[in-house]
Amino acid sequence: MVKRTLLIALVGLALAAGVYFFLLRLSEEPTSSQNASAHVSPPPEVGIMRIEPAEVPYPVEYAGRVAGVRDVEVRPRVGGLLLKREYEEGARVMPSQVLFHIDPAPYEVVLRRAEAQLEQARATLLQAQANFERVEELVHREVAAARQLEEARSQRDQASAGIQLAEAEVQSAKLSLSYTTVVAPSSGITALQSPPVGTLVQAQQTLLTTITQLDPAYVNFSFTDEEGRAFRELNEQRVKPLSTQDLEVELLFAPGTVYPHRGRVDTAAQRVNPQTGTIQARAIFPNPDAVLLPGQFVRVRVLGITLPDTIVVPRRAVSQGAQGPSVYVLGANDVAQLRPIRLGPELAAGWVVQDGLTGRERIVVDGVSRVRPGQPVRPMPLQGRPQATQHTGTQAGQPAGAGP
Repeated sequence: MVKRTLLIALVGLALAAGVYFFLLRLSEEPTSSQNASAHVSPPPEVGIMRIEPAEVPYPVEYAGRVAGVRDVEVRPRVGGLLLKREYEEGARVMPSQVLFHIDPAPYEVVLRRAEAQLEQARATLLQAQANFERVEELVHREVAAARQLEEARSQRDQASAGIQLAEAEVQSAKLSLSYTTVVAPSSGITALQSPPVGTLVQAQQTLLTTITQLDPAYVNFSFTDEEGRAFRELNEQRVKPLSTQDLEVELLFAPGTVYPHRGRVDTAAQRVNPQTGTIQARAIFPNPDAVLLPGQFVRVRVLGITLPDTIVVPRRAVSQGAQGPSVYVLGANDVAQLRPIRLGPELAAGWVVQDGLTGRERIVVDGVSRVRPGQPVRPMPLQGRPQATQHTGTQAGQPAGAGP
């Protein structure tokens, strides 16, 4: 009985084991089907473009500061009591506009005295001339000696010189009197402070005001010595080197607003600042509306510089990895290969590639995250345009983040 029971139990265990392995095999079959279907999935669809070397604009930006073309210090040419100011402090003035009045009374007295001395000299000359003519007649009659004639001639000449001296004194007195009215030597904005009315000013010493000429306006900026050498090397590679006449300067304010008038590079220092290692440069801008004020901080964008035979790739095409930046290049049968590259400056259209690409390659731009090295992809024209017309060089324009 015991043996029979044991036999039944063994048979039951065998049947249970068979059922278990059967069910296990059924459960594995869907997984195998999924793996098989995964191996036959279509290649990912990506957007590509064909890159070509071209001459691309390379604008550069620097921090700048506005400065007046010149600051004119207005000082009195004569001393005296300051009677009146004819303008509002800080206002714009024009050339020959009256600014101040100095008490003219002392200079009017000096002028009247000089005029009186001139009349006295004229009277003296008339008397000397009449005496000379009388003596000359007596000498002809042999009544007077020749020595008396010489003395009369000398007195006449001294009286004539006295006339010239008196006339010069009158002219000097008139000039001093005219200096009591102080006029603007040039146009510009006046300083906010001037001596109060009633101040005793001293000739050539007291500062009455300062006139800052605003039109045109200077903008000072600096670039490094390394940037200067790079520009010279780039210029030497050109068939026709760039000059300052080929460059334009654009001005940007803090909110990104572009100044409506473009300027030009005026000059650059021929020395390097030993403390900062930079070279000072200056641009000049028209400023008819006095929008640019001295001391104002701005951004200077130099236009007209180009990079010849340059390859530019969009930012989204560049992948960053442990080995540095790289792009996916399509080879035969549309197989994607990871190509390390060396990046240069960044432009509005993307990165300048200094090494790693030779041109005419097809690179993946959209769908980079779906690409695996060594696997085929399904290339599509970028943004629906024919890939043959995707010319990167014509898209580069301005530094990234810059205004329009």
